[in-house]
Amino acid sequence: MSTVAGKIVVITGASSGIGEASAEMLAAHGAKLMLGARRTDRLEALCSRISAGQGIASWRSCDVVQREQVEALVQAAVDEYGRVDCIFNNAGLMPVSPLRNMHVDEWDRMVDVNIKGTLYGIAATLNRFLEQGSGHIINVSSISGHWVWPNYAVYSATKWAVRAISEGLRQELDDRVRVTVISPGIVRTELTDHITDREVLDNLGGRFDYAMDGEDIARAVLWAMEQPPHVDVNEILIRATGQGR
Repeated sequence: MSTVAGKIVVITGASSGIGEASAEMLAAHGAKLMLGARRTDRLEALCSRISAGQGIASWRSCDVVQREQVEALVQAAVDEYGRVDCIFNNAGLMPVSPLRNMHVDEWDRMVDVNIKGTLYGIAATLNRFLEQGSGHIINVSSISGHWVWPNYAVYSATKWAVRAISEGLRQELDDRVRVTVISPGIVRTELTDHITDREVLDNLGGRFDYAMDGEDIARAVLWAMEQPPHVDVNEILIRATGQGR
């Protein structure tokens, strides 16, 4: 029996990609899930699949740029399951572009989703975790939170911020609450669907030929959660074997 069995886990951005794969994997190991995203049809279908496999999952509509919606998602988990043990702040956007092309609205959206969305997830759970004497906050950064490439400046800035927030939070806390930041390399998700800049789209080439799948990152999430309470896996950087940087 996995040590995540019976844990109450909130996942944002659960309608696709890493969030969807993590939901399915954690449910298969006995976690009880509260799933949030904007595409409620996808959430409903995901919960149906989990239920068909004897897992336990519920969903709520949640746009992480709306703080009250993130708080409502966490409260829904408490109302339904009695508590929350872990939040997986997974929602993210990656509409990368050269700065000179001035996609300012996309910069704003990345800051709102990638940074503020993570902070809102922390705000909705941290005091609950401190009061109950346990909890786990898992945030998603990126390989782009370790290195900067042309066209990725704003996206990288948001993911560096997630790492900084995660590390600062870890140092503020005692041993009651664990903090993990996961930095995936190239993964086959819908992140590239967010790219509108023609210059970037024309130069993606074969970068995704060797990409990982969402399940590969979900295994890292599961592994971090399964560690004993006195072990805090602070950071995981995970690449496909074919990815040089």
